Amino acid sequence: NPYAGLVSGLRAAWLAGKTRPMEYRVAQLEALGRFLDEKKQDILVALASDMRKPSFEVEISEISICRSELHHTLNNLGSWMKDEHVEKNLAIQLDSAFIRKDPYGVVLIIAPWNYPIHLLLVPLIGAIAAGNCVVMKPSEISKNAERLVVETLLSYLDKDCFAVVTAGVEETTKLLENKFDYIFFTGVPSVGRTVMMAAGKHLTPVTLELGGKNPCYVSDDCEVHNVARRVAWGRFFNAGQTCVAPDYILCSAEMREKLLPALREAIAEFYGPNPKESPDFARIVGDKQFQRVRALLGSGRAAIGGQVDEQERYIAPTVLVDVRPEDAVMREEIFGPVLPILTVAGEDEAVAFINARERPLALYVFSSSQKVLQRVLEHTSSGGFCGNDTVMHMTLPVLPFGGIGHSGLGCYHGRFSFDTFSHARAALLRAAGREALNAVRYPPYSARRLPLLRAATETRRAPACTVL
Repeated sequence: NPYAGLVSGLRAAWLAGKTRPMEYRVAQLEALGRFLDEKKQDILVALASDMRKPSFEVEISEISICRSELHHTLNNLGSWMKDEHVEKNLAIQLDSAFIRKDPYGVVLIIAPWNYPIHLLLVPLIGAIAAGNCVVMKPSEISKNAERLVVETLLSYLDKDCFAVVTAGVEETTKLLENKFDYIFFTGVPSVGRTVMMAAGKHLTPVTLELGGKNPCYVSDDCEVHNVARRVAWGRFFNAGQTCVAPDYILCSAEMREKLLPALREAIAEFYGPNPKESPDFARIVGDKQFQRVRALLGSGRAAIGGQVDEQERYIAPTVLVDVRPEDAVMREEIFGPVLPILTVAGEDEAVAFINARERPLALYVFSSSQKVLQRVLEHTSSGGFCGNDTVMHMTLPVLPFGGIGHSGLGCYHGRFSFDTFSHARAALLRAAGREALNAVRYPPYSARRLPLLRAATETRRAPACTVL
């Protein structure tokens, strides 16, 4: 296997304990901060070349979000690394019981192309904070971002403990044949299944961040112009190539008639009368991805947008109406600047529609009624939930980010990243003496000793507390 030597070398460094000291972890994290600062212009250029991503979008979604994650981790790493002491029963009152946060060892991070810096570095921050050695596999689709990572990132990190692998499908398959101690994958469900099968051969734990079709229910009691702006921003940011973008709208027929002109107005406000000429609207990353998204425009009718330019890989911000649930645009994650609107009679029908499909990575609800927000939150299931906005929930490092079911397995961000890449190791340190206290549990057994043993080891139900 072409990667066996690389993995074994990293494992030797981890077994030597090089990544365990807090000082080492902090030094590597601070080096990542210097990478973000010193290579900022290179990151802007790389993403402009790959998908003509506006520098403003790169700043907030690639650089700023990584810096925020990094600072949050550095601010809290000392407390996260401390042993977590636990409640003890009578039998071990004189002993020490705690949870030690151990690194897994050598972990693999496979990143996607749509946010190639953010979705590589944020899990990397958690892996470093937890004390692991890491193999990083950036996406080969975002070619310039991949080249930047390969040529510059390792100059900031310890090459004994961190490596970058460039790989297509065939090479990644070979890479996955190696035994890793943890695998973190961000991508589509079909590839996620392949990763999970490969991990299963070594009983390797995984986190899978897979995306999905994120519903957006708009109730009739909304301020329609605010809804339009927030939905349009979330859907058309990065030309719709965002795993948590609202994937379709559910609303009444009456709301649709109000929402369409408001969306048209918001798109014109954001990108001008011709979005193709706007410096603030990105392009589809590659020809294969362009052809796939363009084919989805055949569903329903384009009430807004619909223009394409194959040479530029441009697809206009598009809103589709008269879409049927069985249409192609509703059978797969869109991952492009296309927003279908489907009509429902009301909140109950919207909830039933959502629950009849795979559980999404994100679910959005717009309503001026807290009761509506709470009812939809209570009666649906999704990786994350955001009321009266889109995407913003994932910017908080104190909230877990991850899917459920078809949209993913596991979570990360902030403390959740540290926990994801740490093994919670149970530890009990008992005194070598005081043997007389242990005699009650030894053979030959005696029925009269059983109540004493149970009293010393069982957890009792706490009495109910009545508030007067």
